[in-house]
Amino acid sequence: MFTQLYVKASTLMTEFKNDERGVTAIEYGLIAVATATALIAGFSGAGGIGESLESVFNAIKTALAAAIV
Repeated sequence: MFTQLYVKASTLMTEFKNDERGVTAIEYGLIAVATATALIAGFSGAGGIGESLESVFNAIKTALAAAIV
C-alpha cells in the first residue's frame, strides 16, 4: 500500500517538475515589462526623447507661424 502511494506521489512530482505550460506566457510578460520600462525611461526625464521631440515640434510650429504671417 505504501509502495503504491510512493509511486503515485513520485510520479506526480516528476510530472509537476517537468510541466512547462505557462512558461512562455511568463517570458512574454517579462519582455512586455522590460519594453514598457525602456519606453518610459526614454520618453521621460531630462534629455529624454520626449524633450527632443517637443523641441522639434516647437521649432516646426514657430516656422509655420512665421510663414503664415
